[in-house]
Amino acid sequence: MEYAIKSMIAEISCQGTAKSVPPPLTRGVTRIGGAMLKRLLLLCLICSPAAAWSLYKPMRVIAPQWVEGISCVDAFICIDDVSRYPEALELYKSALHFVSTTVGSFHENPRVTFCTTEVCFQSFGFTKASASTVGKSGIVVSPRGWTLYYLRHEMIHHLQAERLGVLTQLLGPVWFIEGMAYSLSDDPRQPMAEPWRQHRADFEAWYEKVGKEGLWDEARKL
Repeated sequence: MEYAIKSMIAEISCQGTAKSVPPPLTRGVTRIGGAMLKRLLLLCLICSPAAAWSLYKPMRVIAPQWVEGISCVDAFICIDDVSRYPEALELYKSALHFVSTTVGSFHENPRVTFCTTEVCFQSFGFTKASASTVGKSGIVVSPRGWTLYYLRHEMIHHLQAERLGVLTQLLGPVWFIEGMAYSLSDDPRQPMAEPWRQHRADFEAWYEKVGKEGLWDEARKL
């Protein structure tokens, strides 16, 4: 566990020179504020792994099998009700194929924890979101998030963290980070509430200019 936490700290700390960007606004999925992230990483450095594990619940995505009631059935899927593993596996495979072919390939396939109860989801420190992504460490899906477009959305956030770095995925322009996830996940909800509708429209206008081929190179310039 101590090695895993140190690896996560190194991953976030060594993403290159961070750009000066304003703090993100509240988004459609749960996100970790930059200032809080730094404080919590410092806490990890000076406290024991057990303390960090207890005090900062999203860190539990590093080792979800240590959370009471959760089993990791394979290398990429953990779940609190193994009887629903076949359903989770189909969702995972479908979302992974969609994102890989329409957005970009993964360096490492994301690990997803599927929760069938709110108690499970809240054990990771999440409440309001339907699903949440923590950098490249993992995705947690609530009972409300067992849909393809939600899982595609979160996998796109994982891909952003891989391609652009964890800090950019956390602190980058909201219109890009969220607009991309809403748009390229093929989210069918219309009309979409503000500000997500505008973020999606802004991203789609930008994407029309840069195209799929220029997506990541141009994104690094934002």
